[in-house]
Amino acid sequence: MHRSEDRILTTHVGSLPRNEVLSDLLIRQELGEPVDEAELARQSEAAVRHVVRAQSDCGVDIVNDGEQPRVGFQTYVAQRMTGFGGESARPRPRDYVDFPSLLAQHRQRFPRRSKVSNAPQAIAAVSYDDLSAAEEECRMFGAALASLDTPPADAFMTAASPGIVATTMLNAHYDSHEAYVFALAREMRKEYQRIARDYVLQIDAPDLAMERSVLFHDKSVAEFIAIAEMHVAALNEALAGIPRERVRLHCCWGNYDGPHIHDVPLAEVLPVLTQARVGALSVEFANPRHQHEYAALKRIGLPPEFLLLPGVIDSTTNYVEHPEVIANRICEAVDAVGDRSRVIASSDCGFGTFAGSELVAEDVVWAKLRSCRDGAAIATRRLWGRD
Repeated sequence: MHRSEDRILTTHVGSLPRNEVLSDLLIRQELGEPVDEAELARQSEAAVRHVVRAQSDCGVDIVNDGEQPRVGFQTYVAQRMTGFGGESARPRPRDYVDFPSLLAQHRQRFPRRSKVSNAPQAIAAVSYDDLSAAEEECRMFGAALASLDTPPADAFMTAASPGIVATTMLNAHYDSHEAYVFALAREMRKEYQRIARDYVLQIDAPDLAMERSVLFHDKSVAEFIAIAEMHVAALNEALAGIPRERVRLHCCWGNYDGPHIHDVPLAEVLPVLTQARVGALSVEFANPRHQHEYAALKRIGLPPEFLLLPGVIDSTTNYVEHPEVIANRICEAVDAVGDRSRVIASSDCGFGTFAGSELVAEDVVWAKLRSCRDGAAIATRRLWGRD
């Protein structure tokens, strides 16, 4: 991961839509139903090749494997580690409590999807003893990259933060939430190190913002910030030894098209996010609830060791943002950071965070990424005075 001195690069947050066959296999596997493992492996590999080539065709500079072999951006962890079982009773987001018709609508829209609120819980000491699934995912991604005619500028792979695992797959074993989070950090460290060996590592950490209105909705902002700081301390322990420039951190307020009226402001969490020993920060700025957050970023400032990956395309709507709109957003991000070389245009969040619950149609996703490329080209001409 590097600064670009001659143009604005593009990337995205990570997950991309899966095809129906692969989604069905992943959901059935998660439910414990019998599946053809060889067919699942074939479908996963084909899907990784498809999304890698599609990203390349769209002009994405920094690509990934789209999380195709994973049932969910963080719930995949329960399939790779031991110590999980049963079901968590995760609280509903406050948006669903305040707007029950929204909950009913979302249930109708996604009648069959992977587990979210009812994911397994920690029923014993968690342990990551078998890295074979992570190894295989890295291999598939590498093979897909090797098949491209032109290599991308860089490649990344995602992994769940200890905090989002702990707040999704709840604790029914450890003496405290903190003990659970640090136990997860010690074990997830193995996956982080494996990914960082070959690719830029992206840590997905919506727990550092979203959980203010979910698991910790009954806490004050000050109490939530203290919890988030503990989550970052655990993450830093897990990242020890991995160079900062090999890690990017994604934080968001939940990837769904809801009111988001209880979202904690960026100004409250930004000082926590910058405590993470990472080299780049990925944050939502495109959706209607957070388009104003550049003001907080400009006021507080981003430490010089951080790149910014601003969301300039929304991951919850099928509108394809106009390239001029995207260019405006990129220029606003550059103005907030104060350095054009430290901004990489991205999406707000993933486009396929859970199997079976994609909000944006696949062909629209590619159109959005092409528009992001075109918007980055316009911003480049403006920022480098090439008009």
